[in-house]
Amino acid sequence: MTSGTAKGLSEVTEVPRTRVYDAVRILEAKGLVEVQHSSPQQFRAVPLSEATETLRTQYEDRVERLQSTLREMGSIESEDEEAELQEVWSLSGSDAIENRAAAIIEDATDEVVLVIGTEAVLSESLIEELNSLDPDIELIVGSGSASIRDRVEQQIPRATAFLSELGWLHGELTPAEDAAVGRLLLVDRSTLLVSSIDPQTSDEQAIFATGLRNGLIVIARRLLSQGVMEMTPLEQD
Repeated sequence: MTSGTAKGLSEVTEVPRTRVYDAVRILEAKGLVEVQHSSPQQFRAVPLSEATETLRTQYEDRVERLQSTLREMGSIESEDEEAELQEVWSLSGSDAIENRAAAIIEDATDEVVLVIGTEAVLSESLIEELNSLDPDIELIVGSGSASIRDRVEQQIPRATAFLSELGWLHGELTPAEDAAVGRLLLVDRSTLLVSSIDPQTSDEQAIFATGLRNGLIVIARRLLSQGVMEMTPLEQD
């Protein structure tokens, strides 16, 4: 393995010698550089395989600490349980929204109603999640697009698929430049996730709400009841 002095590294990299020493100390602390305490000192990088393993270990340790911290934060419960049941939160980014949707679906015990506004929402992971639902859970999937409805029937045979006549889902009631409906998910009539997609950037934004009597969820149930009509007793207020 090739080694060098601070002076040599400074000349090769055109970095001041004092900065070289600073950088070497940091890399040494991370286990990525070896130092020979001669005069002058010699420095060399550890073998690539060792450096890779060292970085992997450090990364995994950080991830584990992060997961532990997040679990501890998630275990903190509000003293006001009733207020917890009426929360509304916002989410950004398709990955985060898809993960939250999957978690909501996984927790379903009675009914899952999903309205799909765009083909991009119907991902392979979503299809797998819906197909893995307990057979006793009622699954209703709708869209304003016949092609999406047909794909649902083919790839999620256990679902009751419907073609919605709701104007807002078709985009008939909003200007073309406005955000389009991405997905609307209602689980057990008490957990709601609804997203919109920016037509210019394709960025997805969503709101997530819980609570059987949450006003937002009550409105969603009434809107959905217009789309699925006689298929399911959504309106149970």
